[in-house]
Amino acid sequence: MKMYGIKNCDTIKKAQKFLIANNIDFEFIDFRQTPIDKLTLQSFVDKVGWVALINKRSTTYRNLNDDEKQNITLELTLKNPTLIKRPVLVNGADIMVGFNEKLYSKLK
Repeated sequence: MKMYGIKNCDTIKKAQKFLIANNIDFEFIDFRQTPIDKLTLQSFVDKVGWVALINKRSTTYRNLNDDEKQNITLELTLKNPTLIKRPVLVNGADIMVGFNEKLYSKLK
């Protein structure tokens, strides 16, 4: 299981705390230290779609111009990985975006 995000994100911290408390093994991948590649990002988009993947409440998103907001692309997101809602949890073929304790509880 892999968790993608940034280490100083409060939601990441909550999700990690939950997984650790429930003895669920995972590998954490920090977008800033280990940028995701285009194929990985495309797999996220294919599985959950742009609407679920993009964090519209982020400062990064709010700083985009209107054209960029209407045309989110792989390239734009790869340049600005904090556009991605966190965490992205990859468990085999399943991908979950955001932390939801109820859904995470099913990982046990």
